[in-house]
Amino acid sequence: MFDLLMSADMMMPDPDGMTELLVSKLGIHSHPRWRQAFDDHPYIAHFLRVHKSLAISPTRIEPQWHLDRPNQGDPMFHEFLDSLKAYQGEHRPMLTHSIVLTLPSERLAVLADKLMRRRLRFRLAQRTPDMPFDRLWLGVTPEDPHYEPSVDGGLCIEVMANEPLQLPPETFSVPAPQVVNPEPGQMIRVSARGYLVRDLDETLRRVSANLDWEPSGPLQELTKEGYRKATMKCALANSATLDVIEATRWNSDAGLYLNSWGPGPYYIRIAVNGLAAKAEDLRARGTRFTWIEECEAVGGKPLIRVDPVDVRGQLFEFHEL
Repeated sequence: MFDLLMSADMMMPDPDGMTELLVSKLGIHSHPRWRQAFDDHPYIAHFLRVHKSLAISPTRIEPQWHLDRPNQGDPMFHEFLDSLKAYQGEHRPMLTHSIVLTLPSERLAVLADKLMRRRLRFRLAQRTPDMPFDRLWLGVTPEDPHYEPSVDGGLCIEVMANEPLQLPPETFSVPAPQVVNPEPGQMIRVSARGYLVRDLDETLRRVSANLDWEPSGPLQELTKEGYRKATMKCALANSATLDVIEATRWNSDAGLYLNSWGPGPYYIRIAVNGLAAKAEDLRARGTRFTWIEECEAVGGKPLIRVDPVDVRGQLFEFHEL
């Protein structure tokens, strides 16, 4: 259905400071040109990369925050954003401004037609000189800019076209481009974004019925991890997946998080070349982490879980490519 999970985002004050922290603590790449801020759209967002090539790693890391100023470009967005915070719980350490999915502009038009025919709630932002393209949010309307989960099952989805992203043509090559001779410990791509829901079956029912989006295979029952998971893939092989998760035990990591903070965004998982070398890199950066020798979530292989305290409450994980 969709081409790309555009970013693994985190909505928090001081995105500039968070960017500096992610560069120093995890080795993620930043650049002044990857910072976005407009006068008529009062927000700051950094589109960081774990690999400098978007063809290799098209899903970016996005610290962002919306400023308390009039939004001339999208005057109802502040009210919508407040509703998202209320839906997720404003004290939740990990908040999303939206799960941004992309597809070609002609398919975006088909999606909008389908939503209208089905009388489903969605809203388009007006086009502006800064953003002369369509952005579509689910579960909200212009006359009622308050998010509710009837369309996307609580996934807080935003849809935009591929074209404004200016992805290099090789991003769409088949087979997908790969890193040649990667260095030990080198980050390759964002492989997955986890997302906790209360009722996995209900969320999947809604995205199937309303968006025609289906899991890439059978649901996984990860007994040791204490959750069920649906892997939602995008058309680009190098895109991160959206891992939709329902906790099955209250005292698993997922269960404790869900019952402490509620549903919403969970892990950001990054594939690396040489996990032991990445562990050494993190130690050199003074970044605390847990080494899990056999993690069911990555096929029984090792996993690094970064201490969320070191990255302002966000959950980053590293695994072998």
